[in-house]
Amino acid sequence: MRILLIEDDKKLNEALCYALRQEGYEVDTCLDGEDGLYYMETGTADLVLLDRMLPGMDGAELLRLRRKAGDTTPVLMLTAMGTLSDRITGLDMGADDYLVKPFAMEELMARIRSLSRRGAGFHVASSELSYEDLTLSESSCQLTGPGGECTLSRRECGLLAALLRHPRQTLGRNQLLLSVWGPDTEVEDGNLDNYIFFLRKRLRSLNSQVMIQTVRGVGYRLEGCV
Repeated sequence: MRILLIEDDKKLNEALCYALRQEGYEVDTCLDGEDGLYYMETGTADLVLLDRMLPGMDGAELLRLRRKAGDTTPVLMLTAMGTLSDRITGLDMGADDYLVKPFAMEELMARIRSLSRRGAGFHVASSELSYEDLTLSESSCQLTGPGGECTLSRRECGLLAALLRHPRQTLGRNQLLLSVWGPDTEVEDGNLDNYIFFLRKRLRSLNSQVMIQTVRGVGYRLEGCV
């Protein structure tokens, strides 16, 4: 299961990341609401741990925007605001659960397990993405097109998945770097261009009509058959 952690306290963020990874979870992390919004828009998370008080955009506003956009990803809100009215407000704004700081790590893990057992109400990131003549299996990183199939690297798979989730929509360079490499990874900006180059070669090898267009000064956009 892939968890998105949006928490601005660096020490707590690091501690939670370590604990979650020790439990076998994949973790993406960021420190403010605006980056958190980018991450949630990619749709790669199975569950979100969201701090209510965040710089840039607070957790309440972030959650409101995503719920308004139809995002049903389970959200466990983490906050120091622990009165009854605070908890009710958090749940009413779209949170699936609410955990007051400070909390025991064991309780956090139990609540994550509880959310993961909620069956139909639990959002699972799609393991297969399709657009025009392409189909990508995220679990196996297998890309299929008119000319056959090939296996992508994990990084190529993550990048193409982000583009496939938003076809014909321009995704900014920073948004793509955040969703694929994460905010805490030191990566040169040119690495994104290199991976776009690799993906374009993959698409040509599969005889796909889908193209990755460069939007100068902004980012990239996936375009289908004309």
